[in-house]
Amino acid sequence: MTATIGIVYGTDTGNTEEVGERLEQRFQQAGYDVDKLNVTEASAPVLASYDLLVMGIPTWDFGGIQQDWEEFEQELLATDLSGSAVALYGLGDQFGYGDFFVDAMGWLYQRVLKAKGRVIGFWPTTGYDFSGSLAKIEGKELFCGLAIDEDQQFELTDTRLDQWVSQVLAEFCEAKKQLEKINSATG
Repeated sequence: MTATIGIVYGTDTGNTEEVGERLEQRFQQAGYDVDKLNVTEASAPVLASYDLLVMGIPTWDFGGIQQDWEEFEQELLATDLSGSAVALYGLGDQFGYGDFFVDAMGWLYQRVLKAKGRVIGFWPTTGYDFSGSLAKIEGKELFCGLAIDEDQQFELTDTRLDQWVSQVLAEFCEAKKQLEKINSATG
């Protein structure tokens, strides 16, 4: 399948970018064309140009949103993502800020839904120790994307990335097939 993947991240310390680089390598190893860019370099046309968007955001302190993503909010909300699959990853510290673990990913999830993006890549909450998260899907034991804790569980990151990339690619291929069926039926 020929498809382009855009990894869009916001970062202050470089951790979210570094995880994005690791994701980029895995998607490239699977045979996909991948662009990685800071959200400060993004625009509505750029986002809409990708078949699969992978968006990364860290959570700061008590549920704070990374500033570049916060500044990009209005442009994101004005973007029509209905033709794109979107997968999210978020960084947080489940022990230091367990009441707000990866909250920013939940914030981003809500904005992607408003932009009509089809979110894939939900991730189990098992294996994490937190007491609250806006990224947890209500009524389910799932996060709205991949939760990464480079502070407390860095030794699990590579395994989680491997599993998540395989999951996202399988879900992406299925989503593309469904979209093609819909387009051929209405076209």
